[in-house]
Amino acid sequence: MKVALWPRCWRCPGFTEGPLSLGGLPLKEEEVLPEPGSEAPTVASEALAELLHGALLRRGPEMGYLPGSDPDPTLATPPAGQTLAAPSLPRATEPGTGPLTTAVTPKGGRGAGPTAPELLTPPPGTTAPPLPGPASPGPPLGPEGGEEETTTTIITTTTVTTTVTSPVLCNNNISEGEGHVESPDLGSAASRTLGLLDCTYSIHVYPGYGIEIQVQTLNLSREEELLVLAGGGSPGLAPRLLANSSMLGEGQVLRSPTNRLLLHFQSPRVPRGGGFRIHYQAYLLSCGFPPRPTHGDVSVTDLHPGGTATFHCDSGYQLQGEETLICLNGTRPAWSGEPPSCMASCGGTIHNATLGRIVSPEPGGAAGPNLTCRWVIEAAEGRRLHLHFERVSLDEDNDRLMVRSGGSPLSPVIYDSDMDDVPERGLISDAQSLYVELLSETPANPLLLSLRFEAFEEDRCFAPFLAHGNVTTTDPEYRPGALATFSCLPGYALEPPGPPNAIECVDPTEPHWNDTEPACKAMCGGELSEAAGVVLSPDWPQSYSPGQDCVWGLHVQEEKRILLQVEILNVREGDMLTLFDGDGPSARVLAQLRGPQPRRRLLSSGPDLTLQFQAPPGPPNPGLGQGFVLHFKEVPRNDTCPELPPPEWGWRTASHGDLIRGTVLTYQCEPGYELLGSDILTCQWDLSWSAAPPACQKTYWPRLC
Repeated sequence: MKVALWPRCWRCPGFTEGPLSLGGLPLKEEEVLPEPGSEAPTVASEALAELLHGALLRRGPEMGYLPGSDPDPTLATPPAGQTLAAPSLPRATEPGTGPLTTAVTPKGGRGAGPTAPELLTPPPGTTAPPLPGPASPGPPLGPEGGEEETTTTIITTTTVTTTVTSPVLCNNNISEGEGHVESPDLGSAASRTLGLLDCTYSIHVYPGYGIEIQVQTLNLSREEELLVLAGGGSPGLAPRLLANSSMLGEGQVLRSPTNRLLLHFQSPRVPRGGGFRIHYQAYLLSCGFPPRPTHGDVSVTDLHPGGTATFHCDSGYQLQGEETLICLNGTRPAWSGEPPSCMASCGGTIHNATLGRIVSPEPGGAAGPNLTCRWVIEAAEGRRLHLHFERVSLDEDNDRLMVRSGGSPLSPVIYDSDMDDVPERGLISDAQSLYVELLSETPANPLLLSLRFEAFEEDRCFAPFLAHGNVTTTDPEYRPGALATFSCLPGYALEPPGPPNAIECVDPTEPHWNDTEPACKAMCGGELSEAAGVVLSPDWPQSYSPGQDCVWGLHVQEEKRILLQVEILNVREGDMLTLFDGDGPSARVLAQLRGPQPRRRLLSSGPDLTLQFQAPPGPPNPGLGQGFVLHFKEVPRNDTCPELPPPEWGWRTASHGDLIRGTVLTYQCEPGYELLGSDILTCQWDLSWSAAPPACQKTYWPRLC
């Protein structure tokens, strides 16, 4: 019985055709069939070939006409006396094409040997006949069609390849200022491969610009993943994840804070419809708004590269650091240095003084708990100085304040805290200088000192000052004949009470006021209905006297509640400040405060809050008993910050459904618009937002050449 190889190329359902390769190189046709004289295949190979052949033949009529079959089986019949066995094909290493067959035909027509096989492809338009079954009679061998018949057994070889899937890379570097990124289409080379798609789209624009993307189409399967990453491309700058597939949605806009953005797409199969389409464009980056220093302020010309931020401090404080910072261009624009701070100096000389303040350093600062601070205030020639005591809180055992009329430690003393009460109407120097000395040795109570100084001409009166009140005058230059009228803020009363509440500048030869300035003393109790205000201990800024029983009622709008901030609280032992959460002392006790207390905040549950201060009569207990300063203001009644509308041409997202404390609002603009202001707002403890809401403005970007 003769055995011949029937040249065929099966197309199995569920698989696609493709070339074979070995080690990543195409497999040549010469390697498909064995050379003459090669060893016969093993019994296992023959058994496998017969098994596959029989399985294919048993499929029956449904096989029909198979593409790639030879219309003339006799062309593949080997010469008499030769048996052609099916070779074992090498293992494929390219992305799999499934079970496939390779058809070859000998060169030279009939009877040619198997030494020069070539790939068989049926001509266009040919139709293969039905597959003959086993032992089917073949056509006559001779050209004349002799009577001799030969029985031919057809063996069909099908090679099953085990595929090792390798990822198909589809990377792309993009440097345009605007465009689209889409998932691979079905016509690309990557899409014709059944391997894993691993695509990285790297978008980069000019330094100083960021990249904004908008998801226009998103239709991914569970196995597919799309990552959006910002940054990268520089040493030490790792990409930062902005979103993944589960976080993305159609219409969503994301912004990279740098000039680089990566889109990483992975799919175990070719996307069949849908996929993704993302629009991107460059936008101008900016520096963040610099923080305002404590006891100071900052003014900004522009947040974009080239803009400046200028810092300044309140009177009595000095700037520590650079006064002006510049927004520098870069991958991420940044200010040219660290923001400065405002620090109260422990001593120093103030030349050509006009108007200003002296304040004590913050406790625990560089000067430590022990302080020895000396200030010299020098006015211009022909001027004198007026010193007003705005705030004074000293530990009577460990603190001491002395003021001398002159510019040296030997000048005559005009005030000594160990011997004198705080001068309510201030001090006037006899010369053009004042010498102020503060000594503090580990005080048990917080140190507080704020002195206001003013230089005035010798032929005029000094400008009167009224703490917790207002001054109106008939002559802002305070020449002789000028009148100054005084009034107190709510919660205070003039001391001494009643008229006259005005003084006059008299004596042209040596101008001076005809009376001392009055003082505004805090009242013992009262009803306050302002939206914001202050509650002070009786006789503040002087120490309160024993035998006090004061009640304050605070009232705000019905839909509001009251935020109370304790700025200063230093009462004697046995004295107590009680806070009631409601209208009157019968309401629930919110807090009871005794002795020295740090700064703290308290919040009422409704629009009313009652404060009661009690100091028993009799000799005062040991201790300074400075008193207290409480600031209050109305806030929304619930625990949420005010609702903020989304910006025109943009939107906002919130970290919480309710705008409770700590909620973060993130603002973004539609493509083609730039955000002006802070992109992140935080609901603060006092139920106010950390900044004003931003706006979206039309912007333009330069196209890269």
